[in-house]
Amino acid sequence: MSRAVVGMIAGMALGFAGYFGGFGAFVLVAALGAVGFVVGRFLEGDLELGDFFRTRDRRR
Repeated sequence: MSRAVVGMIAGMALGFAGYFGGFGAFVLVAALGAVGFVVGRFLEGDLELGDFFRTRDRRR
């Protein structure tokens, strides 16, 4: 499935959540979608757990 189709499906899900559930449901669906995206990238091997916990200063 192409990224455009995945984006369209995600947009439709957010639209339905916003229309039927209001703004709170929209925010909840968007947040859970972001968490799912990060978990999916982690499981595919594109992200490492250390990417989130490294310090900005690399002089250590």
